[in-house]
Amino acid sequence: MAIWNLGSINIDMVYALPHMPEPGETLAASSFDQGLGGKGANMSVAAARAGAHACHIGGVGSEGKWTVDRLTEYGVDTRYIAQLDTATGHAIIAVDPSGENQIILYPGANRALTEDQIGQALTAANAGDILLMQNETNMQAEAARIGHQLGLRVAYAAAPFDAEAVQAVLPFIDLLFLNEVEAAQLQAATGKAPQDLGVDDVIVTLGAKGARHFNGRDGSKIDVPAQRVTPVDTTGAGDTFTGYVLAALDRGLPMAQAMTQASRAGALMVTRHGAADVIPDLKEVQEAKF
Repeated sequence: MAIWNLGSINIDMVYALPHMPEPGETLAASSFDQGLGGKGANMSVAAARAGAHACHIGGVGSEGKWTVDRLTEYGVDTRYIAQLDTATGHAIIAVDPSGENQIILYPGANRALTEDQIGQALTAANAGDILLMQNETNMQAEAARIGHQLGLRVAYAAAPFDAEAVQAVLPFIDLLFLNEVEAAQLQAATGKAPQDLGVDDVIVTLGAKGARHFNGRDGSKIDVPAQRVTPVDTTGAGDTFTGYVLAALDRGLPMAQAMTQASRAGALMVTRHGAADVIPDLKEVQEAKF
C-alpha cells in the first residue's frame, strides 16, 4: 500500500546570533545552516525511512528543486510535487546562545496548491491507502473529501493547531493526531472528548509521558509509555512519531505495536539536532538500546 502525504516543504534557514535583535538593530550571525524542513516533509521522510511507500503531494518554487532532490534521496516518491510560480516555503530562524529562538515563516508554495493537482495525484491511489495531511498547506478539506470518496484511510495531524481547520476535516477523517495541548483546545472548541469526535482512531501524544490511543468505535484506550532519554532537540519528534505510526499501520501492525515503534523513533529523534535530515531509519529504531 502507500501513504499519500499532502504536506508542506520548507527551507529552514538557521542563524546563530549573540542575542535577539532589538527593533532597528542589525546583527551579524556567527553561523548559518540551511536544511530541509516543514512538517509535511518531515512526515514523508519518517514514513519512508520506516519502510513505507511515501508519496508526497506538495509544491516548491524554482529555487527549491534541491528540497525535492533531498526528499528523493530519503526514499520519498516525489512525482507529485509541483514546481509553482512562487517562492518555496521557508523559515528564517534566529537562535541565541541560550537556545531561545524567533521564527519568521513564509508559507509560499505550500499555500498555492490546487484541487486539480491533488485530484490528479490521488487518481493513482488505491482504496485502503493512507492519505495524510497537516495544517501547513491549503486544500486540506478538499483533499480529505476526495480521499474519503476514494476509500482511502484519511489521517490528519492537527498542527499548527487551528480549531476551524480540524473541524473542517473531521467528517472525512479516520485517524487524528493531537498533542496534549491541542486535544484540550479541540475539546474546548467542540465540547467533545477525543473518543467522542466521531473519528475511529485518535492518538494524543503526551511528551515524556508517552502517548494515548482513543478508539472511537468502542471507547477503549491504549497507553504507550515514552522511552527514557535526555533530549537535546525536540524539533520534528512529533512528525517522526506520526510518520512511523502510519508506516507501521500500513504494514499491518496493530495500533499498540505501531505506537510503540513510533515512540522509539521519536525518542531517538530528540537526541539529535535537526529535522528531516536526522530522522532515524527503521533498522536504527529496531536496534536502539534504551
